[in-house]
Amino acid sequence: MTTAKKTTIARNKKNVFTNKTYKLTKNKAPLSYSIPSRNTKRKSLLWFDEETGLNRALRYSKNQKSIFEDEQDKNVILEPIVFEDGLLFVPKENQILQKFLAHHPGLGTMFVEVDKEKDASSDVDYLDLALDAQMAAKELDIEMLETVARVVIGLRVDNLTSSELKRDVRLFAKRYPNDFMEAMNDPLLKLQNKCANFFSENLLTLKNKKDVYYNLKGNKKKLLTVPYGEDPLFILASFLQSDEGLEVLKILDSKMK
Repeated sequence: MTTAKKTTIARNKKNVFTNKTYKLTKNKAPLSYSIPSRNTKRKSLLWFDEETGLNRALRYSKNQKSIFEDEQDKNVILEPIVFEDGLLFVPKENQILQKFLAHHPGLGTMFVEVDKEKDASSDVDYLDLALDAQMAAKELDIEMLETVARVVIGLRVDNLTSSELKRDVRLFAKRYPNDFMEAMNDPLLKLQNKCANFFSENLLTLKNKKDVYYNLKGNKKKLLTVPYGEDPLFILASFLQSDEGLEVLKILDSKMK
């Protein structure tokens, strides 16, 4: 390879320096917040060097060429690192601070670098999930609406109208799309909805708010007793998952219209 070509490749690999913004984690946004800028006995600020196996002390000094104490001279000028309203802007000209923050043990826990493209992508993913959850909520039949309202949201559905059920379930899906979609994929919840259909089709009846009976031609026997304080649909669904319950489930499924 000629010298000219090597020079061209070197130029093409030139570092690109950019402005960077950092934000405090956990949505913190105090008027001002300082993070440790040097290693002290009170506040350890060390970086583990994978090549040497040593913990190296960090220290931020704008007039130094290195972020490591063992590579700095005696003319150190210390400056505080202050987040204002939860944010810290570091211009591309201050590469030493950018490098210091990249090695800071608080990166990822105390603060993070703002990645607008990544944040926007996460926002889009969340919006898509919220839309999917709302569409799924819109397609639920009345039995599933009642099951979701009762089991997932914890509502007392006896006195709710169908419009109130639809509203409350859709609002829940909009506000908590992750929880809603997880519930929709829960096999036990789907089985609880099927149990609700067994009752609505009069294949089963609930007596004294605790005893579940068959309501089939030639079979009016008691199926099970619901423990005090437990939800009948949950207890019935749990039973139908057992070996004995699977046979009962096949019978009830065959009687559905």
